[in-house]
Amino acid sequence: MRALAAVLAALLAVGAALPRPGLLPHGPARGDARLRPGDDESSPGVLLRRALRLYGRSARRLYVGTNGVISSQDFPRETQYVDDDFPTDFPVIAPFLADLDTSGDRGNIYYRQDDSRDVLDQAVGYIQAGFPRSAGAFVPTNAFIATWEDVGAYQELSQDPEPSTKLNTFQAVIAYNDEDTYTIFLYPEGGLQFLGTRPKESYNVQLELPARVGFSWGDGDDPKRDGLFYSLASSEQALRNLERESNTGIPGVWVFHVGSAERAEPGGGEGAAPAAPQSPPEHPNPGTAGSTRPLSSHTSMAQRPSHGPRTPVLLGFVPGRRDAPEQSRWLQPRGDGGTWQSHSANPSSYSSGHHGVGVEEDVHFNPDVFTYSAASKETCAQHHGRCSPHAFCTDYAAGFCCHCRATFYGNGRQCLPEGAVHRLNGKVSGSLRVGRASVRFQDVDLHAYIVGSDGRAYTAISGVPQPAARALLPLLPVGGLFAWLFALEEPGSENGFSITGAEFTQSLEVTFYPGGETVQVTQTAEGLGPDNYLSLRTHIQGEVPFLPENVTIHFTPYKELYSYSSSAAVTSSGQREYVVAAGTANQTLSYRLRQNISISGCPHSRPPARQRLSVARAFALFDSHEHVLRYALAARIGPAPDDAENPAVSPCHDGTHSCEAPARCQPGVGTEYTCECTAGYRGDGRGCRDVDECAEGLSQCGPFSVCLNVPGSYRCECRGGYGPAGDRQACVPLAPPSDPCEDGRHPCAPGDRARCLSRGDGRATCECLPGYTGDGIRCSDVDECAESPCHPAAVCYNTPGSFSCRCRPGYAGDGFQCTYAVEGNPQRLTPCQHERMYPREVPPLGDGHVPQCDEQGRYRPLQCHGSSGHCWCVDAAGQEIAGTRTAPGTTPPRCGSPESIQQLTPCEHARMYPREVPPGPAPVGDAHVPQCDEQGRYRPLQCHGSSGHCWCVDAAGQEIAGTRTAPGTTPPRCGSPEPTERPPSMCERWRQSLLEHYGGSPRGDQYVPQCDPSGDFTPLQCHGDSGYCWCVEQSGREIPGTRSEPGTTPPCLPSVAPPSVRPEPRPDVSPPAAGTFLLYAQGQQIGYLPLNGTRLQKEAAKTLLSLHGSIVVGIDYDCREKMIYWTDVAGRTISRAGLEPGSEPETIISSAGLVSPEGLAVDHLRRALFWTDSGLDRIERARLDGSERRLLFDTDLVNPRAITVDPVRGNLYWTDWNREAPKIETSTVNGANRRVLVHTDIGLPNGLTFDPFSKLLCWADAGTKHLECTFPDGTGRRVIQSNLNYPFSIISYANHFYHTDWRRDGVIAVNKETGAFTDEYLPEQRSHLYGITAVYPYCPGARK
Repeated sequence: MRALAAVLAALLAVGAALPRPGLLPHGPARGDARLRPGDDESSPGVLLRRALRLYGRSARRLYVGTNGVISSQDFPRETQYVDDDFPTDFPVIAPFLADLDTSGDRGNIYYRQDDSRDVLDQAVGYIQAGFPRSAGAFVPTNAFIATWEDVGAYQELSQDPEPSTKLNTFQAVIAYNDEDTYTIFLYPEGGLQFLGTRPKESYNVQLELPARVGFSWGDGDDPKRDGLFYSLASSEQALRNLERESNTGIPGVWVFHVGSAERAEPGGGEGAAPAAPQSPPEHPNPGTAGSTRPLSSHTSMAQRPSHGPRTPVLLGFVPGRRDAPEQSRWLQPRGDGGTWQSHSANPSSYSSGHHGVGVEEDVHFNPDVFTYSAASKETCAQHHGRCSPHAFCTDYAAGFCCHCRATFYGNGRQCLPEGAVHRLNGKVSGSLRVGRASVRFQDVDLHAYIVGSDGRAYTAISGVPQPAARALLPLLPVGGLFAWLFALEEPGSENGFSITGAEFTQSLEVTFYPGGETVQVTQTAEGLGPDNYLSLRTHIQGEVPFLPENVTIHFTPYKELYSYSSSAAVTSSGQREYVVAAGTANQTLSYRLRQNISISGCPHSRPPARQRLSVARAFALFDSHEHVLRYALAARIGPAPDDAENPAVSPCHDGTHSCEAPARCQPGVGTEYTCECTAGYRGDGRGCRDVDECAEGLSQCGPFSVCLNVPGSYRCECRGGYGPAGDRQACVPLAPPSDPCEDGRHPCAPGDRARCLSRGDGRATCECLPGYTGDGIRCSDVDECAESPCHPAAVCYNTPGSFSCRCRPGYAGDGFQCTYAVEGNPQRLTPCQHERMYPREVPPLGDGHVPQCDEQGRYRPLQCHGSSGHCWCVDAAGQEIAGTRTAPGTTPPRCGSPESIQQLTPCEHARMYPREVPPGPAPVGDAHVPQCDEQGRYRPLQCHGSSGHCWCVDAAGQEIAGTRTAPGTTPPRCGSPEPTERPPSMCERWRQSLLEHYGGSPRGDQYVPQCDPSGDFTPLQCHGDSGYCWCVEQSGREIPGTRSEPGTTPPCLPSVAPPSVRPEPRPDVSPPAAGTFLLYAQGQQIGYLPLNGTRLQKEAAKTLLSLHGSIVVGIDYDCREKMIYWTDVAGRTISRAGLEPGSEPETIISSAGLVSPEGLAVDHLRRALFWTDSGLDRIERARLDGSERRLLFDTDLVNPRAITVDPVRGNLYWTDWNREAPKIETSTVNGANRRVLVHTDIGLPNGLTFDPFSKLLCWADAGTKHLECTFPDGTGRRVIQSNLNYPFSIISYANHFYHTDWRRDGVIAVNKETGAFTDEYLPEQRSHLYGITAVYPYCPGARK
């Protein structure tokens, strides 16, 4: 010890680095545990002898990780934190957070608890060096020491065949007592030989991320503290300075105060300068985008301003000296004149030091209640199955007991993980009298949400009828049970669940004053269900005071004593006041409660005789809109002070008065009271008799009513045939309900379209007749002909509500079956005639070619395509003769006998083979046969034979713009066609031909060739808005092998014949699909993330829409009107907004009937919207403007989340992450043919997407961590990626998936083919991302 003192004293004089002896003692000789060697290991939770205060929270266990961190929670996988910046989403003390590895005997990691004098002396010396004033009276009782000795950085064998010789040594010490905590980081000279590590999943393998040193609060349940952190070092320069500099005056020693909830306070800031210099600032401009994120107003060590020279702190004081005067407070006189040390030990009642019996983890343990009997001793060997899988069993003299393992708490038979959020589900039944009303309810829902980390309990009871729901507001003990069960434990105390487990019965009696109403509540816990959900049944019976509408109830903080008489009973009683507020008027009322909790605990446990529950906040409210009664409490449990007694209680409050029911006890001074008869009774208060208001004529019942006396009051009932009037006082004759279907008051469509159905209660429902569609109020005719119900040789005629089929001339039949007939006799068709009836698909155009037959039914030698203009020769079987095909606008080939074939002019060719023009937006609805002159040229004036439209044409027969006239008007004056500067090119003629074929306005899924200004085909051709593109030759013919998928375009050369073999373009420089981008939901905003091909253009990301007060979850896009749609779970609405600047959000579905709208899908073809509501467990649909809303499903749903639609096939898909039975389902968009697609090997299917190009249904599962795909029928299932973090939403685009991730808080890109992670985007503002969608420059998968 003296040698150590000399070394440290020398350090102070010369300012050298800390030698290794300056570390606190460690290693096997000191009883240290050794962490298992490996890359990502963590210790079991070390149960502390005393709970410590860390970041304002109580921590009972600590974990040590390979990667240079200590935490009060078990670690997630290293990929979820090791490469990320602060803050982490779990509490962290990080002396050197990096990707460390002790595999292959590269170093050791030691840890232990210690309360020995030499260790505590050395620790307190360092602490007081950094905090000479505030820590002057700090006396640690315990220390936790973790040492990383000669540990190495993780290395990939493929990248680094030889292991690095650079090794690091450092130490972290946590010194604490019951009230406060300090942390010491120690870095010996030469201890940091490397300053960073290479990330495992890096796009640039040469990248090395510097380690991080500091503290992070983690994601808790207090939003004000989420994301708080303190960074000491995260750059190479700051890391180098850790050995040489200090905030204590001792180089390499850094001290921090970490017991506070608000900030981590570094040492060296209390007026005395350290002997060693402070490290230079990591970020010279605090508060800028590049600086660390300080806690509250606190800055990092390097950011503290200098205040000039200071006097060194220690001046010869050596940490750890036993003769230092500051240490005298540690010593107490002994009777023999010596001294002895006083250490308070408070081990857990069920520490791991107890005798334990090893058991197999049997998840099917027997939950039945069991007892202990000395006569027939039960042992762990016989009955270990009665313990929780997370408990160990201990044999005692008279039997055995179960005790929860480290990181779990409970009574041993049921154990819950520490630090986790818990849920309780149950049913509530009751029979209550509220004022004069009697109310019964059966099995209404109760849900509770428990935040165990700070003792908050939220309870919601839905469905209690009025006026009982409002009258139950003061009955706070219903939710108070959960506050006691899961209260935040002070050191040495245990909350209710640690004693009762999940099987108990609470009997509660509450008496209200001054009315004396009494209600009994029985709450029975029935064990833990799947996912550790506590199941509870509640029964409420009795009388409660009436509360009018528009009042609020307020509670002040209170304390309540609990007495533990044995392992079988817990009792509590108390007096509670509450304030009833109505406007500016307040009234203070009270009630007295007595409760008994029966349990079946371990007889060998010794719970404290009494504990005190302190409720800091208590709220009760009734949501009349949702019809939900809510309680919220924040509580902690601790030891009861010795002088804590229940205050003197009035006999009116504890039931010891002598007033006989129904008399009311009125409290007086002290324990005095008087008895008064309540209204409706007479007497002196000692004895009261009922007043018969009916017999004495005191009632207010009017005509046509009957007075009925009831105890303490009366009621009026209307006679038969009468009902209450509007004022609810008088009775009036009842009129029989009219039939709206008979008197015409119904809203149904006319009788030829809909029928009215009377319900018998004066209301009606409407139903469309067969052949019409709609909701019965609006019915539109169904065009049955659109589905082609007739025979191909028949014509379909749509009629209102029906249709008919008639065979074409020359065919016989009923229209559904037609056969060719000659002189009335059916004949067998020739192959040509058969093909004319059933045209086949002809590539590359994709629409049917109708062959030309001669009079005998044989194929004509010359065949031309009616719409494209291609011509070719065929043989007798109708097969095309190779090499004879000619392009549109060129001279057709000479087929058959030369003498029989004449050259046709373009006009004559068009007359012989008129183009089929389908009905469309243009006024022409059928084929136009052009008029030719004697030389075969187009006549300048052309008129449509059936429609009457006329127009002028040029020499090529192309319509001259602006010359078309309407039917019945004077035709235009057309002169002789003047020759143009140049004749139309093949590309221009084909383009014009197709435009006419499409009726002048092609749909987005129809191909129109693109021509350049000189009339040539542009080298790159794309098919409408489908996203498919290809390169063409000079003649317009597609070059094989150049067709690309949506999202990328091929590089096409402007040459006559591009080389057939060429290098593949680099994917990162391929021209992007114009305008393609991602939209993602991030809390109160919608973000914009453009794509360059499939790469994320992160530098161009921005906030597209700010929605203050919202939590946007589901998001989708309407490609037709370019509108964004989203769900808002905070506002309980569905809204939309346009993409154009200045567009204002518009709410289309209000909060009425919405509780938790999450998933959202837009059907751009049907103009429909679909969404899931996980609060109501529903799936609904509506028009895109919010109209025609209707329910699709509200059964067999537990937690519906994601939803997606296949507009082309009309199918709907959704996920249900019911933890007991997760599944993916499908139906039609109208709700028909519902069925389960996937129900095995899934956990939490959060994200779902349908790829319109590959026709695959794909999902991201936060439970299995898989990204999987299947065909729409559930076959062909395969895993794309099996190592996701925590995906929430997913979208498919081109050859990539993009999903939002709650661990990374970003957008992650995954290659569809390889499953590799290719890119990620982490927004600068870190918070959870929810929905994501892709915005195409076209509508994908349009209806063909």
